[in-house]
Amino acid sequence: MSTSAGDDAQQIGAIMQTYIEGARNGSSDHLRPIFHELATICGYVGPDLFAGPIGMFYEWHDDNGPAADVEAGEPRIDIEGTAATVRIEIDNWTGHRFTDFFTLVKIDGRWQIMSKVFYLHPE
Repeated sequence: MSTSAGDDAQQIGAIMQTYIEGARNGSSDHLRPIFHELATICGYVGPDLFAGPIGMFYEWHDDNGPAADVEAGEPRIDIEGTAATVRIEIDNWTGHRFTDFFTLVKIDGRWQIMSKVFYLHPE
């Protein structure tokens, strides 16, 4: 792995750490800097499709509150040039278990999440 690839993986790892910290503190303000303003979210909550601008996730997160006991697996990061994907397993996000998939783009030297696709595991 080249130095820049290592640096990119480290930066993306830090973004995922910020994501988990945001889950723990329950504030979307903590999450906003890691998502691009045009980011989207998509997944099912029961039979209902939850899809649209990332603001839908911020609203859900603020309503749900802190997930102080959230546990996250090691993120699986795949990088190609200025594009990347991350898969991370999240457990006990206010009682829910998720598998989250993120796409990221490096814009002006900074990685940002462009989309979050999630699978909410049955309770």
